[in-house]
Amino acid sequence: MRIWDINPGYLNRQSLLGEHRELHAIVSVITNNKKGYSNHPETLRWKGHGRALTLRHDLLVAEMSLRGFRHKSPLPPPPETGEWPVKYIDEPYRQFSLLENKYKHKEQGRISLPRNARQLWHQHRYSVLARNPDIYEAISSAVSRMKKNENFSDLANELTEILRQQPSSRGIRNALQHMQRHMSDFSLPDGRASESLSLKTLLMNIQQRTMADNASYLTASTALSELDVWI
Repeated sequence: MRIWDINPGYLNRQSLLGEHRELHAIVSVITNNKKGYSNHPETLRWKGHGRALTLRHDLLVAEMSLRGFRHKSPLPPPPETGEWPVKYIDEPYRQFSLLENKYKHKEQGRISLPRNARQLWHQHRYSVLARNPDIYEAISSAVSRMKKNENFSDLANELTEILRQQPSSRGIRNALQHMQRHMSDFSLPDGRASESLSLKTLLMNIQQRTMADNASYLTASTALSELDVWI
């Protein structure tokens, strides 16, 4: 059993659907006190973290929806308590390596597995911008000073932790407006300004245009699916 910590955009279709099934299985084991897999490291890791487990489920569903999958298996309401697990079974940097080996000669995820810090940062930048512009600037500056082949395990951990934080509505709108600027011929319904649209409508327009045109820069953005969870 495996619940990944990195963004679901890195998972291929088989892994994405597989994690969704396994997450439901873990929830069933925990909530119904089932013996099967009750002592599995992944099950033990998520005990007492029902709210975070539900958020991970929602992130999977958002990515599934972006890729055209229909979701018909909601989770029961989570407990109000339960932060994200403190420890990883494999740290995010290691998870990228595991997927690289797993996906050799196989279908890749929506987002390419990062080869260096700059690629990883560009994939996460709008998600970070939605949460904290100051942290966005700080990380952007730090990454620009990193060498091409420098180890980026600390950055992978930091970005994973940042994306677990809830962005404000204002932050989401700011990130979406930055995203739409990468579409030179982007247009909104009836010529309206982005400020007049709901966040949901604005994101849907960006998603539809990006996926239809395969705009590579935005297609490889974690924000394309994960921001939907917070709207």
